[in-house]
Amino acid sequence: MDQLQRSLLEAPIVEKNGYHYFVHPISDGVPKLDPGLLREIVIRIIRKAKLDDVDRIVTPAAMGIHISTAVSLMTDIPLTVIRKRQYGLEGEVAISQETGYSENEMYINDVYEGERVLVLDDVLSTGGTLASVLEALDAIGAEVVDTIAVIKKVGGENKVDDAGYDVKTLVNVDVVDGEVVIVDENGDS
Repeated sequence: MDQLQRSLLEAPIVEKNGYHYFVHPISDGVPKLDPGLLREIVIRIIRKAKLDDVDRIVTPAAMGIHISTAVSLMTDIPLTVIRKRQYGLEGEVAISQETGYSENEMYINDVYEGERVLVLDDVLSTGGTLASVLEALDAIGAEVVDTIAVIKKVGGENKVDDAGYDVKTLVNVDVVDGEVVIVDENGDS
């Protein structure tokens, strides 16, 4: 069992509006993020992702930033963060983000038609965030070379799957009786 799996099995569960949510350093920044765990995740992403000719990494704020920054540092691929704040820059694209527990506007800047992008995120649960991001990148005309979420919470609606997008994952989990259960230790199911 790797460090990511162990840390997930030990993660506390909280309920928000009927949604069972695991609290984990990768998805929440608490408890502390061990550098060894981050290093393991980055190495696994680099091994799993199609990185040939990728122009930039794109990640939604906020919890994809630490993962994507580390991947950017290891691959020398520039990083663009999709922010929850409007800047009003030329070419800014607004997208609606709907998750299992919130709705927000997000804004993409500095991604252009024809660019080849790798999309990275921390958790794929309802798929609301990633589906919105991928649809917006399609509308911009960027080519999504690959999409990876570190953790996938299975069960329930998944807007990314429903929209026909393929997202690779490192580990798939479910929350059963108040505990995290590893469904697929290699992800991608």
